[in-house]
Amino acid sequence: MLQTLYDYFWWERLWLPVNLTWADLEDRDGRVYAKASDLYITLPLALLFLIVRYFFELYVATPLAALLNIKEKTRLRAPPNATLEHFYLTSGKQPKQSGLSGRQVERWFRRRRNQDRPSLLKKFREASWRFTFYLIAFIAGMAVIVDKPWFYDMKKVWEGYPIQSTIPSQYWYYMIELSFYWSLLFSIASDVKRKDFKEQIIHHVATIILISFSWFANYIRAGTLIMALHDSSDYLLESAKMFNYAGWKNTCNNIFIVFAIVFIITRLVILPFWILHCTLVYPLELYPAFFGYYFFNSMMGVLQLLHIFWAYLILRMAHKFITGKELGGVASPETSGQGSTIRKTQFLRKRQFKKGWEEGCPLKKTSSAFNGPTATE
Repeated sequence: MLQTLYDYFWWERLWLPVNLTWADLEDRDGRVYAKASDLYITLPLALLFLIVRYFFELYVATPLAALLNIKEKTRLRAPPNATLEHFYLTSGKQPKQSGLSGRQVERWFRRRRNQDRPSLLKKFREASWRFTFYLIAFIAGMAVIVDKPWFYDMKKVWEGYPIQSTIPSQYWYYMIELSFYWSLLFSIASDVKRKDFKEQIIHHVATIILISFSWFANYIRAGTLIMALHDSSDYLLESAKMFNYAGWKNTCNNIFIVFAIVFIITRLVILPFWILHCTLVYPLELYPAFFGYYFFNSMMGVLQLLHIFWAYLILRMAHKFITGKELGGVASPETSGQGSTIRKTQFLRKRQFKKGWEEGCPLKKTSSAFNGPTATE
């Protein structure tokens, strides 16, 4: 049964054009071709990335944060209270939802929410790590492709396909990029949870699938172009976040404007009208469409939809720049709107506590039993 599934999964008609087999891609005459087994190394490399990230954040990002006067703020912890803790974890994070009364309960919920919020230092460390990788990856990616003829003539991407041998620079570029995205997927649960958390998971999964498929289906030339194009704007966003966390608002805003321009040009112009045109149109001039062709371009379509979603958030922020509205200290599309949401929440919360709550709540006694301090925080 398993052998049947294995044979069907690696059936040549799924991954290769008609009249071609895996035997055509076996190493010979000093020419090396991509193999699915090459990707096994990416999982241990992903774990290595997590280790390197830990030490980078500890010995590079943290001292850099100290130089920029970014410090870990001391937060008052909510005193132990089994009743409120159970309600917080199971029913809601707002005291209004509990039907409880009392200023001390309000204070407990506020402190408890603050405990779950990521610190500024944690955000800075993550942004520093991603900035460093994306910048190095972009420079390395350009070094890999800038001297290749298909960088200037998209039709050469498919010249001789799929009998296209790989070179060491392409191999390591692929392995490092794929390993990094595996590490992002592994750490996403512990990283700062942003507004576009679900979209980030979709993006990471789609990227891993695309990189993996393009490797063992020998879409490597197109793959290197796509990876370099994505890295071209990501490091700008992460650097804008770093300056935002450091309080350098003008620098942050200027970098964000550059990022927005680069993002729009690369993701909404070059990617759909050059890269996608290259992967959709040119292959059909050489061979009939097959499953791999449809699969690759479908995943590219998923990425393009995510780019449109993020472009909308970026343009909405750009509109705030133009109209002079306050940004609320947000320097990333995935957290746009967070400032206004916080202000609305604070306003509504004040109104709720001015009105008070109805008495007779079954948990009413929790307030009087609360052992927290009464001083204003």
